[in-house]
Amino acid sequence: MIGLIQRVTSAKVEVEGATVGQISAGLLVLLGVQRSDGSREADRLLERILTYRIFDDEQQRMNRSLLDVGGELLVVSQFTLAADTHKGTRPGFSTAAPPEEGARWYDYFVGRARERIPRVETGQFGANMAVHLVNSGPVTFWLEVTPEPNG
Repeated sequence: MIGLIQRVTSAKVEVEGATVGQISAGLLVLLGVQRSDGSREADRLLERILTYRIFDDEQQRMNRSLLDVGGELLVVSQFTLAADTHKGTRPGFSTAAPPEEGARWYDYFVGRARERIPRVETGQFGANMAVHLVNSGPVTFWLEVTPEPNG
């Protein structure tokens, strides 16, 4: 499971001109689900995202997590993160989860996030979305949790 996380002062997602999710300061997470992902990968990625220290402390060092600062979370599905881009000039999507499986683990991830922090907003799975954000820093990180062999 892949999370492209961006530290934001604000972010929102629109579908057909209507806002479907919006946050103030916190993290925008673009979430990609791969074929072999399951609850272990989702739980581990969520833990990393919530505790990843990318917010400034009093000395302006990235030493605080989303949990530490009480930030908000906007989770947007993005299957293209799971693309195979190793060769050629066109991405391949054989490693991305099928839509039903992707939706299942996306919903699971969001549900688990809502158990941990007060404000979790989302995009709309499978929709053509317009994502607006003010990236603070800019700060962007790629986090990936790979399945354990034979797991």
